[in-house]
Amino acid sequence: MQVTFLGTGTSQGVPMIGCHCPVCTSVDYRDKRLRVSVHVQTQGKSLIIDSGPDFRQQVLRARIDHLDALVFTHEHKDHTAGMDDIRAYNFKQQQDMPVYAEPRVLDQLRREYAYIFAEHKYPGVPKVQTIPILSDTESFRVEGVEVHPIRALHYKLPVLGFRIGNFTYITDANYLSPESLERVRGSEIIVLNALRHEEHISHYSLPEAVDILTDLAPRVGYITHIGHQLGKHREVEATLPSFIRLAYDGLQVELQDEQ
Repeated sequence: MQVTFLGTGTSQGVPMIGCHCPVCTSVDYRDKRLRVSVHVQTQGKSLIIDSGPDFRQQVLRARIDHLDALVFTHEHKDHTAGMDDIRAYNFKQQQDMPVYAEPRVLDQLRREYAYIFAEHKYPGVPKVQTIPILSDTESFRVEGVEVHPIRALHYKLPVLGFRIGNFTYITDANYLSPESLERVRGSEIIVLNALRHEEHISHYSLPEAVDILTDLAPRVGYITHIGHQLGKHREVEATLPSFIRLAYDGLQVELQDEQ
Protein backbone atom coordinates (compact mmCIF):
# COMPACT_ATOMS: atom_id res chain seq x y z
CA MET A 1 0.00 0.00 0.00
CA GLN A 2 1.23 3.48 -0.85
CA VAL A 3 -0.32 6.58 0.70
CA THR A 4 0.31 10.08 -0.66
CA PHE A 5 -0.68 13.16 1.31
CA LEU A 6 -2.19 15.44 -1.33
CA GLY A 7 -2.98 18.19 1.16
CA THR A 8 -2.37 18.69 4.88
CA GLY A 9 -3.73 22.18 5.57
CA THR A 10 -6.82 23.72 7.09
CA SER A 11 -9.91 24.99 5.28
CA GLN A 12 -8.02 28.18 4.36
CA GLY A 13 -4.76 26.47 3.52
CA VAL A 14 -1.25 27.63 4.43
CA PRO A 15 -0.17 30.30 3.65
CA MET A 16 -3.44 32.01 4.49
CA ILE A 17 -4.59 34.91 2.35
CA GLY A 18 -3.38 38.23 3.76
CA CYS A 19 -1.26 36.69 6.52
CA HIS A 20 2.41 37.57 6.93
CA CYS A 21 3.23 35.45 9.98
CA PRO A 22 6.50 33.46 10.07
CA VAL A 23 4.71 30.28 8.93
CA CYS A 24 2.84 31.88 6.04
CA THR A 25 6.03 33.53 4.81
CA SER A 26 8.22 30.47 5.37
CA VAL A 27 10.33 29.26 2.44
CA ASP A 28 10.21 25.66 3.70
CA TYR A 29 8.11 23.65 1.21
CA ARG A 30 6.68 21.67 4.12
CA ASP A 31 4.96 24.83 5.36
CA LYS A 32 2.96 25.14 2.10
CA ARG A 33 -0.26 23.25 2.78
CA LEU A 34 -3.19 22.68 0.43
CA ARG A 35 -6.56 21.54 1.74
CA VAL A 36 -6.63 18.02 3.25
CA SER A 37 -6.83 15.02 0.96
CA VAL A 38 -5.07 11.69 0.71
CA HIS A 39 -4.44 9.20 -2.11
CA VAL A 40 -4.39 5.49 -1.31
CA GLN A 41 -3.04 2.90 -3.73
CA THR A 42 -3.73 -0.65 -2.63
CA GLN A 43 -4.63 -3.98 -4.20
CA GLY A 44 -4.22 -2.45 -7.63
CA LYS A 45 -6.78 0.28 -6.91
CA SER A 46 -6.44 4.05 -6.74
CA LEU A 47 -8.66 5.82 -4.17
CA ILE A 48 -8.81 9.43 -3.02
CA ILE A 49 -10.34 10.51 0.28
CA ASP A 50 -11.91 14.00 -0.10
CA SER A 51 -11.66 16.35 -3.08
CA GLY A 52 -11.24 19.87 -1.79
CA PRO A 53 -10.78 23.13 -3.73
CA ASP A 54 -7.19 22.19 -4.62
CA PHE A 55 -8.09 18.81 -6.11
CA ARG A 56 -6.97 19.55 -9.69
CA GLN A 57 -3.64 20.97 -8.55
CA GLN A 58 -3.09 18.05 -6.20
CA VAL A 59 -3.69 15.25 -8.69
CA LEU A 60 -1.56 16.98 -11.32
CA ARG A 61 1.29 17.41 -8.85
CA ALA A 62 1.05 13.78 -7.72
CA ARG A 63 0.65 12.55 -11.33
CA ILE A 64 -2.45 10.53 -10.55
CA ASP A 65 -3.44 9.36 -14.01
CA HIS A 66 -6.08 6.87 -12.90
CA LEU A 67 -8.72 7.05 -10.19
CA ASP A 68 -11.04 4.20 -9.25
CA ALA A 69 -13.15 5.93 -6.59
CA LEU A 70 -13.68 9.04 -4.51
CA VAL A 71 -14.56 8.69 -0.81
CA PHE A 72 -15.84 11.52 1.40
CA THR A 73 -15.37 12.00 5.13
CA HIS A 74 -18.06 14.71 5.35
CA GLU A 75 -19.74 17.50 3.41
CA HIS A 76 -17.76 20.63 4.29
CA LYS A 77 -16.66 22.62 1.27
CA ASP A 78 -12.94 22.27 1.90
CA HIS A 79 -13.48 18.53 1.38
CA THR A 80 -15.90 18.56 -1.56
CA ALA A 81 -15.28 21.70 -3.66
CA GLY A 82 -13.09 19.97 -6.24
CA MET A 83 -15.46 17.18 -7.25
CA ASP A 84 -16.16 18.78 -10.63
CA ASP A 85 -12.64 17.93 -11.75
CA ILE A 86 -13.31 14.20 -11.74
CA ARG A 87 -14.68 14.71 -15.25
CA ALA A 88 -11.11 14.47 -16.54
CA TYR A 89 -11.12 10.88 -15.28
CA ASN A 90 -14.55 10.30 -16.83
CA PHE A 91 -13.15 11.29 -20.23
CA LYS A 92 -9.94 9.30 -19.84
CA GLN A 93 -11.43 6.15 -18.33
CA GLN A 94 -14.78 6.25 -20.18
CA GLN A 95 -16.81 5.40 -17.08
CA ASP A 96 -18.75 7.02 -14.26
CA MET A 97 -16.79 7.78 -11.10
CA PRO A 98 -17.91 5.80 -8.02
CA VAL A 99 -18.48 8.24 -5.14
CA TYR A 100 -18.82 6.84 -1.62
CA ALA A 101 -20.30 8.88 1.24
CA GLU A 102 -22.94 8.82 3.92
CA PRO A 103 -26.49 9.54 2.67
CA ARG A 104 -26.50 12.99 4.29
CA VAL A 105 -23.30 13.88 2.46
CA LEU A 106 -24.60 12.56 -0.86
CA ASP A 107 -27.72 14.74 -0.42
CA GLN A 108 -25.50 17.78 0.11
CA LEU A 109 -23.50 16.93 -3.02
CA ARG A 110 -26.72 16.69 -5.02
CA ARG A 111 -27.67 20.20 -3.89
CA GLU A 112 -24.26 21.76 -4.48
CA TYR A 113 -23.70 19.99 -7.80
CA ALA A 114 -27.26 20.03 -9.08
CA TYR A 115 -26.02 20.15 -12.68
CA ILE A 116 -24.28 16.78 -12.24
CA PHE A 117 -27.49 15.13 -11.06
CA ALA A 118 -29.92 16.98 -13.35
CA GLU A 119 -32.35 14.94 -15.43
CA HIS A 120 -31.20 16.72 -18.57
CA LYS A 121 -27.45 17.16 -18.26
CA TYR A 122 -25.29 19.73 -19.99
CA PRO A 123 -22.72 18.00 -22.23
CA GLY A 124 -19.42 17.33 -20.50
CA VAL A 125 -20.54 17.49 -16.87
CA PRO A 126 -19.01 14.98 -14.46
CA LYS A 127 -20.57 11.54 -14.36
CA VAL A 128 -20.82 9.82 -11.00
CA GLN A 129 -22.19 6.67 -9.47
CA THR A 130 -23.18 7.37 -5.86
CA ILE A 131 -22.79 4.58 -3.32
CA PRO A 132 -24.11 5.32 0.19
CA ILE A 133 -22.13 4.35 3.27
CA LEU A 134 -24.98 3.03 5.41
CA SER A 135 -23.18 1.99 8.60
CA ASP A 136 -20.50 3.56 10.76
CA THR A 137 -19.58 0.21 12.31
CA GLU A 138 -19.69 -2.31 9.45
CA SER A 139 -17.01 -2.49 6.80
CA PHE A 140 -17.82 -1.85 3.15
CA ARG A 141 -15.95 -2.35 -0.10
CA VAL A 142 -14.66 0.40 -2.34
CA GLU A 143 -14.06 -1.20 -5.71
CA GLY A 144 -13.17 -4.44 -3.92
CA VAL A 145 -11.00 -2.84 -1.22
CA GLU A 146 -12.32 -3.43 2.30
CA VAL A 147 -12.79 -0.19 4.23
CA HIS A 148 -13.71 0.13 7.90
CA PRO A 149 -15.53 3.35 8.82
CA ILE A 150 -14.50 5.15 12.00
CA ARG A 151 -17.15 7.42 13.52
CA ALA A 152 -15.91 10.74 14.87
CA LEU A 153 -17.43 14.08 15.80
CA HIS A 154 -16.43 17.40 14.23
CA TYR A 155 -17.96 19.58 16.96
CA LYS A 156 -21.56 18.28 16.68
CA LEU A 157 -21.29 17.03 13.09
CA PRO A 158 -20.85 13.25 12.66
CA VAL A 159 -17.98 12.58 10.27
CA LEU A 160 -16.15 9.46 9.14
CA GLY A 161 -12.57 8.39 9.30
CA PHE A 162 -11.46 5.26 7.47
CA ARG A 163 -9.25 2.29 8.18
CA ILE A 164 -7.88 0.41 5.20
CA GLY A 165 -5.79 -2.54 6.26
CA ASN A 166 -3.21 -1.22 8.72
CA PHE A 167 -3.70 2.42 7.70
CA THR A 168 -6.18 4.72 9.48
CA TYR A 169 -7.05 8.25 8.37
CA ILE A 170 -9.04 10.65 10.56
CA THR A 171 -9.38 14.35 9.83
CA ASP A 172 -11.69 17.13 11.04
CA ALA A 173 -12.43 15.54 14.39
CA ASN A 174 -12.40 16.56 18.03
CA TYR A 175 -13.97 13.45 19.55
CA LEU A 176 -13.54 9.71 19.12
CA SER A 177 -15.59 7.38 21.28
CA PRO A 178 -13.91 4.50 23.13
CA GLU A 179 -15.50 2.16 20.56
CA SER A 180 -14.05 4.15 17.66
CA LEU A 181 -10.62 4.20 19.27
CA GLU A 182 -10.68 0.43 19.55
CA ARG A 183 -11.47 0.18 15.83
CA VAL A 184 -8.35 2.21 15.17
CA ARG A 185 -6.10 0.37 17.62
CA GLY A 186 -3.57 -1.94 16.02
CA SER A 187 -3.08 0.22 12.92
CA GLU A 188 0.51 0.46 11.76
CA ILE A 189 0.04 4.05 10.59
CA ILE A 190 -2.53 6.47 12.03
CA VAL A 191 -3.22 9.92 10.62
CA LEU A 192 -4.98 12.33 12.97
CA ASN A 193 -5.84 16.00 12.69
CA ALA A 194 -4.36 18.69 14.94
CA LEU A 195 -5.13 22.30 14.08
CA ARG A 196 -3.02 24.22 16.62
CA HIS A 197 -1.57 24.02 20.13
CA GLU A 198 -4.63 25.54 21.83
CA GLU A 199 -7.98 23.81 22.20
CA HIS A 200 -10.47 24.30 19.35
CA ILE A 201 -14.24 23.82 19.18
CA SER A 202 -14.15 21.30 16.32
CA HIS A 203 -10.59 20.02 15.88
CA TYR A 204 -8.09 18.27 18.07
CA SER A 205 -5.25 20.36 19.42
CA LEU A 206 -1.72 19.07 19.09
CA PRO A 207 -1.50 17.96 22.76
CA GLU A 208 -4.82 16.11 22.41
CA ALA A 209 -3.69 14.36 19.22
CA VAL A 210 -0.36 13.40 20.80
CA ASP A 211 -2.15 11.89 23.79
CA ILE A 212 -4.42 9.80 21.54
CA LEU A 213 -1.55 8.60 19.35
CA THR A 214 0.53 7.76 22.41
CA ASP A 215 -2.31 5.60 23.72
CA LEU A 216 -2.90 3.88 20.36
CA ALA A 217 0.86 3.39 19.80
CA PRO A 218 1.09 2.97 16.01
CA ARG A 219 4.44 2.43 14.37
CA VAL A 220 4.08 5.97 13.01
CA GLY A 221 1.50 8.64 13.77
CA TYR A 222 1.07 11.53 11.35
CA ILE A 223 -0.56 14.88 12.08
CA THR A 224 -2.65 16.54 9.35
CA HIS A 225 -5.14 19.42 8.90
CA ILE A 226 -2.48 21.78 10.24
CA GLY A 227 -3.07 25.51 10.66
CA HIS A 228 -0.51 28.28 10.50
CA GLN A 229 -0.99 28.79 14.25
CA LEU A 230 0.77 25.48 14.93
CA GLY A 231 4.14 26.87 13.92
CA LYS A 232 6.85 25.97 11.45
CA HIS A 233 7.08 22.34 10.42
CA ARG A 234 10.76 21.94 11.34
CA GLU A 235 10.39 23.52 14.77
CA VAL A 236 7.18 21.74 15.78
CA GLU A 237 8.24 18.29 14.63
CA ALA A 238 11.41 18.56 16.74
CA THR A 239 9.24 18.72 19.88
CA LEU A 240 7.20 15.57 19.15
CA PRO A 241 7.73 12.00 20.34
CA SER A 242 9.96 10.09 17.92
CA PHE A 243 7.08 8.06 16.44
CA ILE A 244 4.89 11.11 15.70
CA ARG A 245 5.55 13.32 12.70
CA LEU A 246 3.88 16.19 10.94
CA ALA A 247 2.59 15.18 7.52
CA TYR A 248 3.30 17.52 4.64
CA ASP A 249 2.02 17.89 1.09
CA GLY A 250 3.57 15.31 -1.21
CA LEU A 251 4.72 12.98 1.57
CA GLN A 252 4.51 9.33 0.55
CA VAL A 253 4.45 6.42 2.99
CA GLU A 254 4.37 2.71 2.29
CA LEU A 255 3.10 -0.22 4.33
CA GLN A 256 2.21 -3.82 3.68
CA ASP A 257 -1.32 -4.72 2.62
CA GLU A 258 -3.06 -7.08 5.00
CA GLN A 259 -3.25 -10.58 3.59
